Amino acid sequence: MVRINENYAKLPGSYLFSAIAKKVADFKEKHPGEQVISLGIGDVTKPLAPAIIEALHKAVDEMSAAETFHGYAPDLGYEFLRSAIAQNDYKDRGCDISADEIFVSDGAKCDSGNIQEIFALDNKIAVCDPVYPVYVDTNVMAGRTGAYNAEKENFDGVIYMPCTKENGFVPELPSEKPDIIYLCFPNNPTGSAITKSQLQEWVDYANKVGAVIIYDAAYEAYISQEEIPHSIYECEGARGCAIELRSFSKNAGFTGVRLGFTVVPKDLKCGEVSLHSLWARRHGTKYNGAPYIIQRAGEAVYSPEGKAQLKEQVAGYMENARAIYDGLKDAGYQVFGGLNAPYIWLRTPDGMTSWEFFDSLLARAHVVGTPGSGFGSCGEGYFRLTAFGTKENTLEALARIRRM
Repeated sequence: MVRINENYAKLPGSYLFSAIAKKVADFKEKHPGEQVISLGIGDVTKPLAPAIIEALHKAVDEMSAAETFHGYAPDLGYEFLRSAIAQNDYKDRGCDISADEIFVSDGAKCDSGNIQEIFALDNKIAVCDPVYPVYVDTNVMAGRTGAYNAEKENFDGVIYMPCTKENGFVPELPSEKPDIIYLCFPNNPTGSAITKSQLQEWVDYANKVGAVIIYDAAYEAYISQEEIPHSIYECEGARGCAIELRSFSKNAGFTGVRLGFTVVPKDLKCGEVSLHSLWARRHGTKYNGAPYIIQRAGEAVYSPEGKAQLKEQVAGYMENARAIYDGLKDAGYQVFGGLNAPYIWLRTPDGMTSWEFFDSLLARAHVVGTPGSGFGSCGEGYFRLTAFGTKENTLEALARIRRM
């Protein structure tokens, strides 16, 4: 008789964003005439930049001729894209990362879930609290954690690193030694960022205790302050302890196209075993790469025209972020983030729980956000709003919230 993976049963009843979608669908069914504005899920709204569209059309045309047709992509991804990534995202920033250390995929979310497969199940993970749910959930599914603790609203066997107002939403080094450390900066959901000197402390710590850092840099394009690093490889010694996840979803609007990559340096080893080789084996066997057409679109991101067009798009989202931040602050809310990330992290008013505020916001303002408690126990009493809406919808949503 077939059996299921019982680790899946440890997960709470529904995924955060599924629960939100269900509530919103129920509200729309009961209020068919009302316009609901979503500042919840971090999906972009601006269309793909002209340079990217041009590259897509050209690549599609190439697929129509035998001489220029492309089938399966190389395991690591096409060299033209990996070289562009290595030059623009790393070498131009003084980071020693080569093209053959870059693995192209169909998105950072997939890689953040898949990367844990190359590690033994008895490794202990450390995560920020609050945190993007995928890091913990995929380790739960693999069997690397204990049971869900309903009282604490977290999983046994996981090292949770509190990110609070008191520490600027940047975690302190854990007292218990982890084997795998998940860090995301600029952060989802809090919008906080980490300075180079702060990140260097984490790199030094990981090298000291023999841990591996999985660093999610999906929002690096939104950094505005010079002291904030765009990559963990800007820190000395990071090649020996860090894996970096990147995405084209937020910087180039590829949420509906799907493209990302993971960097695994050849220096990174577990004992005598190269993690670069392990990930190459996993990546090649369970292929989750992106098609030729999409990789050509990714290459266009690094063209002079693509850079200029996407810089303008990112600036537009950050204008939304500043409008939300300033507007809510003026209205008396405690707000954080919005400076180096497209997320605003606000304290719920009047002692309301995160979900109580969600329900109130939906019922009274017809605006959707994300309850902070869905990201971890330290997120209770907080709420995330995104800047990825249109300018018009963002300003309208802000006006509605201010009238509450």
